[in-house]
Amino acid sequence: MSVKFSEVVELVRRQVPGAEVRVGGEGGQANPSLEEAVSDSRQAVPGTLFCAIRGETSDGHDYVPMAVERGACALLCERPVSSPLPMIIVPSVREVMGEAAAAVYGRPAERLLMVGVTGTNGKTTTTYVLRSILQAAGVRTGLLGTIVENDGVTERDADRTTPESCAVQRQIASMVRNGCGACVMETSSHGLFLGRLKGARFDVPVFTNLNPEHLDFHKDMENYFQAKRLLFTHYSKPGFRGAANAGSPYGRRLLEEFSEGLRGFSLDKEDEAFAHVLEWHTALDGTSLTVALRGLDAPLQLRSPLVGEFNVWNVLCAVTALWGRPGIDEETVRRGVAAIPQVPGRLERHELPSGACCFIDFAHTPSALRNVLATVRGLTKGRVVSIFGHGGGRYPMNRPELGRVAAELADEVIVTMDNPRDEDPAEIARMIVQGIEERGGTRHRVILDRREAVRTGLELLGPDDVLVVSGKGPEKYLQIGSVKHPYNDAETVDAWSGSRKGA
Repeated sequence: MSVKFSEVVELVRRQVPGAEVRVGGEGGQANPSLEEAVSDSRQAVPGTLFCAIRGETSDGHDYVPMAVERGACALLCERPVSSPLPMIIVPSVREVMGEAAAAVYGRPAERLLMVGVTGTNGKTTTTYVLRSILQAAGVRTGLLGTIVENDGVTERDADRTTPESCAVQRQIASMVRNGCGACVMETSSHGLFLGRLKGARFDVPVFTNLNPEHLDFHKDMENYFQAKRLLFTHYSKPGFRGAANAGSPYGRRLLEEFSEGLRGFSLDKEDEAFAHVLEWHTALDGTSLTVALRGLDAPLQLRSPLVGEFNVWNVLCAVTALWGRPGIDEETVRRGVAAIPQVPGRLERHELPSGACCFIDFAHTPSALRNVLATVRGLTKGRVVSIFGHGGGRYPMNRPELGRVAAELADEVIVTMDNPRDEDPAEIARMIVQGIEERGGTRHRVILDRREAVRTGLELLGPDDVLVVSGKGPEKYLQIGSVKHPYNDAETVDAWSGSRKGA
């Protein structure tokens, strides 16, 4: 399908009454038909609206000639540029780009059940649980998140949790074309605050929890919370029905503010929540749990392949969010929870030739590391070896606390590199070691080369031991300075195991 440039002009003028419109000159069409909207000139094709956004290191206006060469036929800009194409000039392209892209693609979010998940920890796994339940109900479901983008047919690695609004709309439109009935999406605080979700509104907004993270960007926890709150105030449809964590003070604030639209969930039966877990048991092969839902005569007996208490929270969150929607009954939930796939980099289990095992996890905050290590500690008969670092340009106060958590829960710690960016990795490691030594100096060493650190950790394991490699999860690179070097924890573990088989 396509939309005329004049229709986009009308939409933008409703949002920005003072928007300036310049008709095309010689070589350009006055009112072209638009089929695509992009903010990356390399993605322009014939029939494209090119949105010239200004980033931290580059200005899209400088790439207009490349977009035109590739087939762009109209422009959305913040200042006039030398081009024969018709253009709309607005104070902020980001403010209107999402709605403009939604118009170009036929407002695809209005044709899907839209499920959005926000919070600090658990977003990725919760989206996988939500999708599994929806698909058990026979609903083809697209997925946009930290790990992958899946349009119902094709799956590819994701570049960021919440892409630019043009890309979000393009992916949602692809889901519609591929016969999806639902879209499940992680909604990051950056994406919400920067308007990357404009043009999309959600039927089922979900809040998992809030812990200190991204405070280099948001400055304090209240600002961080207000960015998450935008999912419910600005990006949810009228009459939405979602879920929020009643065990979190920030979740309780949302439940109080949106009492008609949100259901609470909690592991604490003392909380006045819509859903509770009455009992649960976890082992290395999965978790069984009993869930009580308000209005349901008998509790749900569920079996999940996911491991650990935090995954009990994730399953409970998803069940609460979807319960009662058309096609979501007791049997559907049981089948959906039982069929949850392995989530890459989220307590991802690797069996080792020695009989030991390794878990790879994205945990990069103190609370997330505590959850992972405490879970593994309770399931293993032997020692727990922990390997992690911390990203450069991120909340530095987390570094000593990460060390303290590891010293408390692991028998041995290897401090390594994790995307140091423009910081000195040795200085990051020093801050982590400071926390280890404050907690009593559990046996530890620093090996900055991450591949060498993982191999060293694997060599340390006896048959009943467990290695936890955390911080990067499914990422396929190490960013040193501005350069991303190919690297993946799972590939390193598998290569080591492969070299030991038959030895």
